[in-house]
Amino acid sequence: MAEQPVSGRGGRGGRGRLRVLHVVQNLNYGGMERLIADIVRRSDHDRFDMHVLALQYLGRFAEGLESSAGGLHRAPPMSRLSLLRPHRLARTIAAIAPDVVHTHSGVWYKASRAARMAGVRGVLHTDHGRPEHTPRLDLVLDRRAARRCDVVVAVSRELAGRLERAVVDRPDRLRVIPNGVDTEEHRPRPGETGLAAELGIEGERTVIGSIGRLEPVKGYDVMVRAFAHLVHTLRPAQRPALVIAGDGRERTRLESLARALDVAGNVFLLGWRDDVAALHATFDLFSMASHSEGTSVSLLEAMSAGLCPVVTAVGGNPTVLGQTLAHRLVPAADPGALAAAWAAALADPAARLRDGRAARQRVLDAYDVDRMVEAYEELYEEVGATARPG
Repeated sequence: MAEQPVSGRGGRGGRGRLRVLHVVQNLNYGGMERLIADIVRRSDHDRFDMHVLALQYLGRFAEGLESSAGGLHRAPPMSRLSLLRPHRLARTIAAIAPDVVHTHSGVWYKASRAARMAGVRGVLHTDHGRPEHTPRLDLVLDRRAARRCDVVVAVSRELAGRLERAVVDRPDRLRVIPNGVDTEEHRPRPGETGLAAELGIEGERTVIGSIGRLEPVKGYDVMVRAFAHLVHTLRPAQRPALVIAGDGRERTRLESLARALDVAGNVFLLGWRDDVAALHATFDLFSMASHSEGTSVSLLEAMSAGLCPVVTAVGGNPTVLGQTLAHRLVPAADPGALAAAWAAALADPAARLRDGRAARQRVLDAYDVDRMVEAYEELYEEVGATARPG
């Protein structure tokens, strides 16, 4: 994939379009990265000139964005001291000449400082989620970054409340824009067999599925323990399969844990997969054991596909499920509760199907991707029209 060189074309530059620069670590894997690609691809290109600047590398979600983005850029190499004085990053941003810089989780402090050093008039940030217990130094840096921003966006009301209490000292600068997904791409696919045959899942065996990063915050160790608890209470012919798509630092540990709990033959760790629709067609229900969430894109996609969710009651998950599906929430870090919720869902296919239909309706009503993009477009116009001193 070709990377466009940094250019010096200036902002609206007589063309009437607002130049927006997204700054992110990379566009490789994850819900946040997928959302950024969606914003770039789906924004009104008659009104916005979208650019992306990756501090590490571009990655798989950048593929095909060339036709939608005015430029895909990589930041120059930077030293550890660049957090304090990011001169090279500021020069790169100045060369791109955006009207608005939109920073994302993972780059907030450095990118917002560089944007102001570059003289950018409008800076906004989206917090896509954070640990329940943020280290004190990180909070100090986040508070300073927040003061540089015209607007700070949270992807759930729960996250907005946490930011208001601990990070953002100007509540008038705090907004909530829930994540959104393509409800046509992620739709129920009755009759499709999915990946069961490829994986060797035989017969009418039920499948508990999950898609996510294999990182400690996602609680996949809790999920494997819950699965062991469940399958050891069932006869072999009744035992479901646990299929997890994703990768990360926890993979080796999870494989060892599955072996130690004697469930390795029933647990399928697939690594990263691009065939999300086929995964959804394989699953009988979708589950997450996260310790913290913003508004999970994987959850929204699975619900849009008509899957019954069984997820932990953390972050934005209770809001996504709403009152209709609140009975599918479980406490975090509780393998026994998760196993019991799975058992209840698997034992009642009619209720599972009903809740799958309700899950899709929740996404159609409140989490459509085009609604999310329109909300960001309004913010870009608002922030781009208001100059602030650097």
